[in-house]
Amino acid sequence: MPKVAAWVASNPKSKFTKQEIDLGPLGQEEVEVAVEYCGVCHSDLSVLNNDWGNSKYPAVLGHEITGEVVAIGPAAKGIKVGQKVGIGWTSKSCMHCRQCMSGNHNFCPESVATIIGHTGGFASRVRAHWAWTMPIPEKLPLAETGPLLCGGVTVFNPLATYAKPTGRVGIVGIGGLGHLAVKFAAAFGCEVTAFTSSESKFKEARDFGAHNVVSSKDSSAIQKLAGVFDLLLVTVNVPLDWSSLIAALAPKGRIHFVGVVTEDIPVNIFPLLVAQRSISSSPIGPPIAIANMLDFASWHNITPKTEHFPMSQINKAFEHLEAGKARYRIVLDADF
Repeated sequence: MPKVAAWVASNPKSKFTKQEIDLGPLGQEEVEVAVEYCGVCHSDLSVLNNDWGNSKYPAVLGHEITGEVVAIGPAAKGIKVGQKVGIGWTSKSCMHCRQCMSGNHNFCPESVATIIGHTGGFASRVRAHWAWTMPIPEKLPLAETGPLLCGGVTVFNPLATYAKPTGRVGIVGIGGLGHLAVKFAAAFGCEVTAFTSSESKFKEARDFGAHNVVSSKDSSAIQKLAGVFDLLLVTVNVPLDWSSLIAALAPKGRIHFVGVVTEDIPVNIFPLLVAQRSISSSPIGPPIAIANMLDFASWHNITPKTEHFPMSQINKAFEHLEAGKARYRIVLDADF
């Protein structure tokens, strides 16, 4: 088996260096993909820095992958050599546990994250189980689709579950996740309000489809929206005025977290109880949710706003991300 080129992080917070690695024999149900593009997600930075304490080194990161199928295992199903596909956060699940059999593959206790103990997409080739190798609709540009496979499904899944076309939806945080959430919610037919701490993003939020924009730093402005929202989707990872945001929920409204807020969220049960409000959260989604999201994005011409770097400039791209300068998702173009 010939070796493949990859950008490898040897230790926490280290720079990436180009190395040759051996993927080993192709598994019976595996698909091998020639990487053409790979997004850079904030989760890649978290795993690089071992922020969650579960990173494994040496690490080949990258989990917003698009490319072409070049080999399939003899037991792989539904995928053909030459097909354009994508791979997201998860590269494998057991396919026989209760979660997998009920369609909740992303909760499989044996699931494998593409970038933790597995070779990710910052490489010339990557592998995944056939069920997690997602065909890309022809209308979606391959160069822009990678971020949909992680950030896209992360926001699409709760919107598909909880939002209604007649609903008032607020998107808290207009970054890599939030700008996609605004696009999806607007396409759903919702009345969309964007909450952002950056006034420089007010116009862009409207361009993405928001009907209204509110400063997430202005508690008085948020308090004027008491009882308005059927759904608030929180995409940020920083503390905000949670009591005012919860009060902004309509009766039976829901505040749903997809951003990893690092501090405890103080909750008074009374404002939830009297109006039957809910707090919830979710990770990515199973393969069917990713497929539905890709179809929806194709039907409505939804793609992320991206910045492209050659993969050979991966360290520069990560510096750009860590400095908070990404507008709104970074994509690396494979140039091995």
